[in-house]
Amino acid sequence: MRKPAQIAPGAVADARRNAMRQKHQPAMLRDHLAKLVDRLESLDGRIHRSLVWAGQISAFLLSGILAFAFRFDLRLPPDFGTYALYCLPIWVIVKTIVFRLQQLDRGWWRFVSVHDLGRLAAANLIASAAATILIHFLGPGGFPRSVYLLDFLNCFLATSGLRVGVRMLVEYASEARRNAVSIFIYGAGACGVMLSREIRSNPALPFTVCGFIDDNPQKRRASIQGLKVLGSGKELRGLAARYGVREILIAIPSAAGFEMTSILAHCQEAGIRCRTMPAIADLIRGRGLLGQIRDVGVEDLLGRTPVVLEEEEISNQLAGRAVMVTGAGGSIGSEICRQVARFRPRRIIAFDLSENALFHLEQEMKNSFPEVPFHPEVGSIQNRRRLDDVIENYHPGILYHAAAFKHVPLMENHIVEAVENNILGTYTVLTAAIEHGISDFVMISSDKAVRPSNVMGATKRVAELLTISVGAARTKAVAVRFGNVLGSNGSVIPLFKKQIASGGPITVTHPEMRRYFMTIPEAVQLVLQASTMGNGGEIFVLDMGQPVKIVDLARNLIALSGLRPDVDIRIEFTGVRAGEKLFEEITMESEATAPTRHEKIHVFLGAREDPRRLLGQIQELRRLCRDRDIPNLVLLIKEMAPEYNPSSHVLRTLVVSERRSRAIAV
Repeated sequence: MRKPAQIAPGAVADARRNAMRQKHQPAMLRDHLAKLVDRLESLDGRIHRSLVWAGQISAFLLSGILAFAFRFDLRLPPDFGTYALYCLPIWVIVKTIVFRLQQLDRGWWRFVSVHDLGRLAAANLIASAAATILIHFLGPGGFPRSVYLLDFLNCFLATSGLRVGVRMLVEYASEARRNAVSIFIYGAGACGVMLSREIRSNPALPFTVCGFIDDNPQKRRASIQGLKVLGSGKELRGLAARYGVREILIAIPSAAGFEMTSILAHCQEAGIRCRTMPAIADLIRGRGLLGQIRDVGVEDLLGRTPVVLEEEEISNQLAGRAVMVTGAGGSIGSEICRQVARFRPRRIIAFDLSENALFHLEQEMKNSFPEVPFHPEVGSIQNRRRLDDVIENYHPGILYHAAAFKHVPLMENHIVEAVENNILGTYTVLTAAIEHGISDFVMISSDKAVRPSNVMGATKRVAELLTISVGAARTKAVAVRFGNVLGSNGSVIPLFKKQIASGGPITVTHPEMRRYFMTIPEAVQLVLQASTMGNGGEIFVLDMGQPVKIVDLARNLIALSGLRPDVDIRIEFTGVRAGEKLFEEITMESEATAPTRHEKIHVFLGAREDPRRLLGQIQELRRLCRDRDIPNLVLLIKEMAPEYNPSSHVLRTLVVSERRSRAIAV
């Protein structure tokens, strides 16, 4: 009976060390390759080009030798050795000249593409044709013609293979330079392919792509750049667990809002982080791919298409002119200053009562647009003397009036202040613009001015009527109406974020509350575009898309924070606040609508009021505000804007005020 084999002492440990050594050999090889690539990239340009030429000339020689070898089945007859020695110098010289003329020695092989392969094919074809002509007319007779074709094919394969090999080597070596995070790319379209290519070639991007996720069933199991389309978003949870992926990059810049919402739901179910990237056009204008990969934001879930501006028209209006902005410290006013600065105005005058907001805006504008003179001016739009001083000092040619009180419930309790600021303040700025000969006056209005159910909306409606009715031949006055903007002062987004940060709950007034939303930059871009249109007396309305449920916005914001709605963060319904409507409107039935040359801007030609009648009512408003006669003030607003339907809160305020007046009289 045979004895079992004896295991030498330490053999197990040696075996384990050998196994570990074999396991780490690819990583060690990758480290060495990375160091080699770093050394090559650090070489002087002349040395680098010398290496390129050495590689190309070697390819020329090898392709010629192989052409003869393949022609004679690797048994070159002695008589044809002379032909080979005669042809090789001609091929090398001609191809060197052609490749130099085509500047194929100046490209970075690590970025070789299909376009480069096309140039290589053309250069090889030209070089082979020229060399063939020289050899045919100058060389000895009896030359095998098939060698010409074999040389062309060999040379194309050798020169292109050399470049592709270098690119593969660099991409393989770049993995060693980063602590890569395993990711999926959601979207196997042009943007996803570009993203995967950039990740592979750029060592600054700390990712390793495990595959694509795409909801198009026709792309399922397809292979793109060696990466498979592994499945759809519905399968994301299982795929993430199988591949150990904890993050996904969304590469679908054209995705609609409902698509982004669905993707977000899949990512939340899978428990992985999702980030997105902008459109390719934005990448071209941006600061590189790494700096623009960002977390998915609420604005992505709106699915709004990018605004296409007629920039020449806007530039013609703004370039070289002094531009004044009231309410410049607010979210809309400050964005107007930023957008206007892009068109190189002569100066920007920022007018606001908040010195703190003006200070921060001034610092930002100096850093972002140092070439544009920026003048912060503290003052109230109700102070005509202060307005006159500023206008006389800077002589603005266009004035954007964005100053207003916009908080709906707050204004229900401050009716006098809302009238003084939104109506009388607008009248003061408008008349100052007219009397000083400012050519363009643009008033920023609100969708709450449509059939207003609150004081804020009613005052904005009266301000619209003033703008389109109290005009002058030399001042083109227009109003621009739009809905809520994401992230503006007083909007629900900052409030929801604070509530999430404190652990909840998020408070929503009603489950069916809906609002129109757009981003601040989009709104301001369309305001600038609308200001180039019309002849004065128009109300322009921006395309707000589809209304969004506030409760859906809250749930999406919780999900974007990495939490679960109704589990980690509760949502409470608190009831509709004073003056609020469940559904906002953009236009009134009585208004006539007409398209403009821009698809996202419409014009409403509502009936203008008699300017003399309006001026008399303005004087009466001023007297009622001074006396704080709220009942008659509300009645006069109702008379100026008949579509105004005061809220029950305001009506109760009027009753209490009337009882108090009677008690004092008694």
